Amino acid sequence: MTIITLPTTDTAPVKASRRLSVAPMMDWTDRHCRVFHRHISQHTWLYTEMVTTGALVYGDVERHLRFNEEEHPVALQLGGSDPADLATSARLGEKWGYDEINLNCGCPSERVQKGAFGACLMAEPQLVADCVKAMRDAVSIDVTVKHRIGIDQTESYDFVRDFVGTVAEAGCRTFIVHARNAILKGLSPKENREVPPLKYEFAYQLKRDFPDFEIIINGGIKTEAEIDQHLQHLDGVMLGREAYHNPFVMAGFDQRYYGDTRAPKSREDVLEAMIPYIQAQLARHGAQGLKINSITRHMLGLMTGLPGARAFRQVLSDSKKLALGDPALLREAAARLRIAA
Repeated sequence: MTIITLPTTDTAPVKASRRLSVAPMMDWTDRHCRVFHRHISQHTWLYTEMVTTGALVYGDVERHLRFNEEEHPVALQLGGSDPADLATSARLGEKWGYDEINLNCGCPSERVQKGAFGACLMAEPQLVADCVKAMRDAVSIDVTVKHRIGIDQTESYDFVRDFVGTVAEAGCRTFIVHARNAILKGLSPKENREVPPLKYEFAYQLKRDFPDFEIIINGGIKTEAEIDQHLQHLDGVMLGREAYHNPFVMAGFDQRYYGDTRAPKSREDVLEAMIPYIQAQLARHGAQGLKINSITRHMLGLMTGLPGARAFRQVLSDSKKLALGDPALLREAAARLRIAA
């Protein structure tokens, strides 16, 4: 497991690990979202949206790989099934400064299936092993795999056990297990996150069968109590939609799971920290190149659970206010929250 020393201001450095992480989510976990999350938790491991090898081999590398220094630790998730293209893409990811390369073997969307990668790769464990070996040969940072526990009607634990065992022969030692089957035909990606039943015991059994591997669980996890339960059995927990819809759930992670002694930022501290970031992004790209809502949209859930949260969201969703491109909108939203509460 990669260990990175993170700087702190008034305490000893904290060692980064994948003990807590936020899942790669298409159209959600972009670089603006990751900066926002980083202001809530300094140490939770962050992931990019899935980037296809085609986008890197034939497309605009900077557009897909550019990120902000404060995002560390941050991993690049790749989608692809050609070992040579994955090796090239992984090499680019390391060059751009990512801390980990992750291979997507869990996405069930039809578009991804047409590209012959994502969850359908679980049916070809030797190909996945070849892909992992090619990437590991190309980079010095960790290469990890995110996968499901099965595909379609395959219900046997043996399926995922054999998949992990085969991929491990290529040197992979970190497996992020979304503890549901992927239904490749008949369910939408959203339904695939909700309909197949969660089987956390499959992930627990993987850790028992492969005690030297880093096994991280993903799927339906929302609370610190649930995280604590999983950490009794596994090396790490990856949050998905909860980290997006209720991001302040991560506020206590640094102290609780990483031993950081600094007090977490308040919600308003997080808003204030985002204002100079938004100003810098607008200055860099210009009003025509970046719309402020591409950043503020990730912040709508910051006040989830508080009286006045609806008023907060209304301000951040006001098209006329957003059109002005003024980051002070965040302060106005916070003030509206206090009045409504």
